[in-house]
Amino acid sequence: MPVLNALKAWLDNIAPKIVPDTKLGDAVSYTLNQWDYLTRYITDGRMPIDNNILERDIRVFATGRKSWLFSDTADGAKASAVVYSLMLTCRACGVDPLTWLRYVLTELPQRDEAAEIDDLLPFNYATTTAA
Repeated sequence: MPVLNALKAWLDNIAPKIVPDTKLGDAVSYTLNQWDYLTRYITDGRMPIDNNILERDIRVFATGRKSWLFSDTADGAKASAVVYSLMLTCRACGVDPLTWLRYVLTELPQRDEAAEIDDLLPFNYATTTAA
């Protein structure tokens, strides 16, 4: 943490001396404004130092944006977003999406229409199959 403390002290010292509407001014201002978020990983060991995993996962959405422009309906676009979200949740939970889909599509028709289905969500499925 000594490096982070030194960086924070330097930013606090230099911030009043920099012209605000410059690239350096924007960078210093952004870093100071986001300091709590940028350093959160040091207070919780479960937090990664970067967000590369998230960036990789949302790349699918960024590259698919042009295709979704031509969704026939808002409901169709919403359905696509739900499917992408579920597949990425499977990936994040270490669940094979195809295995999960087979399980859900076999299990769901056997349940009453009013039955709870939270146990079928990927993160809950991951805990039941891991045990």
